[in-house]
Amino acid sequence: MTPAERRAGASLAIVFALRMLGLFLILPVFAVHARAIPGGDDTVLVGLAIGAYGITQAFLQIAFGAASDRYGRKPVILFGLLLFALGSIVAALAADIYTVIAGRIVQGAGAISAAVTALAADLTRERHRTGVMAMIGASIGLVFALSMVAAPLLYACIGMAGIFWLTALLAAGAAALVIWVVPDAPPVRTAPRGADGTMAAVLRNGALMRLNFGVFVLHSIQTMMWVTVPAALVARGGLPLAAHWKVYLPAVLFAFAAMLPAVLAAERAGRFRPVFGGAIALLALVQAGLHAWGNDAWSIGLWLTLFFIAFNTLEAIQPSWISRIVSPGARGMALGVYNTLQSAGLFAGGLAGGWLARRHGEMGVGLCCGALALLWLLIAATMKPPPTKPRTNRFT
Repeated sequence: MTPAERRAGASLAIVFALRMLGLFLILPVFAVHARAIPGGDDTVLVGLAIGAYGITQAFLQIAFGAASDRYGRKPVILFGLLLFALGSIVAALAADIYTVIAGRIVQGAGAISAAVTALAADLTRERHRTGVMAMIGASIGLVFALSMVAAPLLYACIGMAGIFWLTALLAAGAAALVIWVVPDAPPVRTAPRGADGTMAAVLRNGALMRLNFGVFVLHSIQTMMWVTVPAALVARGGLPLAAHWKVYLPAVLFAFAAMLPAVLAAERAGRFRPVFGGAIALLALVQAGLHAWGNDAWSIGLWLTLFFIAFNTLEAIQPSWISRIVSPGARGMALGVYNTLQSAGLFAGGLAGGWLARRHGEMGVGLCCGALALLWLLIAATMKPPPTKPRTNRFT
């Protein structure tokens, strides 16, 4: 990569990570904290407070992506970070569960994932794009593990209001990076009416829709798994909740290192299809392994490591694939639809996982995850690999 590409990849990964850290930090502690505030004894409201940001993200990803095609990536990203900070402040000042929900809804309104991903594609050459997407995708896994470790400690020191204030500061730090560190993107060439940048064209594109289905399945599986994984670590692994980071952190770090050869094979050797299909198959295998052979903390940790390898690989390959099959002026719209399905998968997976766990237990959740992975593998089997034609301009 050129120095500008390395700078773009690293800075955008940090922007993404700072925002996701603000979203993840409440996950390990909010359910306990909510019992002490008005309305927090209603588990439905507690669940809504945790997941409300995903609803607004699902509705607004397309709008933010399309706006970034029209008005530029950086202005849209900065506006989204401002909304995220505003929502954090509302939640920090909340005296009841309803105000926390309102704050989380405003947080989710800063739906910048599509714009950030499109900017990363704008700033990198095609042969390095998957690597940059890997940096951004892996930052999510690393931040998730960090939040599991840091949240209980932060809650003990600064409380829930302090965590939300910290989230607002993280958003401000991300905005500073966008302004002063992230390289300026070239002007976006807006796709004319009837070209591939219209919503109708995106929805008619079979390859894009299969990738959109894939990200919906990937994030549905992720949230469904985490309905049961913590309980499995307690019951079969003998680990109290506060010690789960001892499994998550090494699994995420090792998975990041192990994922890199797969990404390089897809990117430099043109082996998108086998790497893509292999990662989906690994998702299905993990479901079987967790329930058949996940009998202690070590074995559960092993299967979670394999899950993170597959997850991070797919998180890197799919946005890069989209950026290769649509024009630069259509990336915001296409990635907006993609990230909408991603957010919908997070919401649907949590809802389905909770229902399945209550009705059919951990086995029901695992069977559903495995079936979804196999269905995805079947749908993806006939996909053509993305083009790898040389580019004369490194920004296209």
